[in-house]
Amino acid sequence: MVEHNYLKNLLSKSRFNRRLHNIGEPIWMFLFQVIAQTFKELNPGQEYILDSFPVPVCDHIRIDRCKIYNKEEYRGYIASKKRYFYGLRVHMLVNKHGKPIEFYPAAGSYNDVKVLQSFCFYLPSNSIVYGDKAYKDYQLEDFLKESSRIMLKPWRKNNSKRKESSGFEYIQKFTRKQVETCFSRITNLFPKSIHAVTSKGFELKMILFIIAFCIQFL
Repeated sequence: MVEHNYLKNLLSKSRFNRRLHNIGEPIWMFLFQVIAQTFKELNPGQEYILDSFPVPVCDHIRIDRCKIYNKEEYRGYIASKKRYFYGLRVHMLVNKHGKPIEFYPAAGSYNDVKVLQSFCFYLPSNSIVYGDKAYKDYQLEDFLKESSRIMLKPWRKNNSKRKESSGFEYIQKFTRKQVETCFSRITNLFPKSIHAVTSKGFELKMILFIIAFCIQFL
């Protein structure tokens, strides 16, 4: 009888989803920021990594039938796998232990530099931010260095005007491996496909998976 009453009081899937939506994305993001502040305070080395990972909303062959997103800007490309995807790309800043500090979801094809300019970079002075080579913005590098003493160090191309020493590149390459592990662990939490009927619902669930990943460290 007790078990029957317990099951009776459980929320249905649809009602549970409605309650999640009623809480609102700003509150979930505030929760993430509180956790991220803890991660920053526990990062004495002040080294951070910036990179991105794709979050497909559907298989490439189903793009024409996708109702959540319907614009070409959501068609992105995964260079490491040499294939296209349709959905979002999450740009994320993590500390050197792979704990998320800040993130921005953007359409799959959005220019990385434009997304980079949306980051707040509320980091301690003398922090170093290692990034993928796509995050090249000399003007922003100079601004962060002069205003906040934050060193933005994207991976330099061979023809870069700001080449780093071979020793620094080795440290950078070794440190950036942490972000790959972080992204793998986050996406392992995702189901095979994130079920949603609206773009707002899809993005909210993606945020909740990221928060769930963060809570594992607490």
